[in-house]
Amino acid sequence: MSRQPVEHPRFISLEGGEGAGKTSALAAIRDTLQAAGHQVVLTREPGGTPLAERIRAILLEPAEETLAPEAELLLMFAARAQHVQRVIAPALAGGAFVVSDRFTDSSYAYQVHGRGLDRSLVEDLERRVVHVAPAMTLLLDLDVREGRARTAGRDLWPDRIEREQDDFFERVREGYRRRAQAFPQRFRVIDASQSPQSVAVAVAEAVRAWLGAQA
Repeated sequence: MSRQPVEHPRFISLEGGEGAGKTSALAAIRDTLQAAGHQVVLTREPGGTPLAERIRAILLEPAEETLAPEAELLLMFAARAQHVQRVIAPALAGGAFVVSDRFTDSSYAYQVHGRGLDRSLVEDLERRVVHVAPAMTLLLDLDVREGRARTAGRDLWPDRIEREQDDFFERVREGYRRRAQAFPQRFRVIDASQSPQSVAVAVAEAVRAWLGAQA
């Protein structure tokens, strides 16, 4: 039976394109929540469980066989279903805050806007196999060329997604921006062109404000 995903008040996701600086932002979210006395579970997508990490390898490792966009999407949701059932839902039920490096918004950005798949397919999968949504999503917004320049010297062997052309990532960025416009109550857009320290400060301030509004 399908149902609309429900926002959970202790579920936070972090989104952004390549080179946006999610690692330091995740640390800022964790530290802010822990400073407020909360238990925190950090996780990521695709991945988060041993099986989902194996799916991640299929998705990201370059291969001779081209991965069809529909196959890419279904693998993403297979990993996500496992992630939700084995990590996210139990952690939330136990009273912890869950912070996920990417969640379903990434499928709208990468597979709908980037790959050109039908939005209704993602919406249906979200209803049928995910059931939960973050109550707050932090989007690290960054110019595509700047993001690519940041990752150019970092990854000697770029993964399958990182090998895409700039026009693909421009579509992904636009997809994220449209999601933020469609869900302004949930999204906090952070200018990721700032220094990592400034981004971390902005992220921490957004989380503290969000916690204060919930109190």
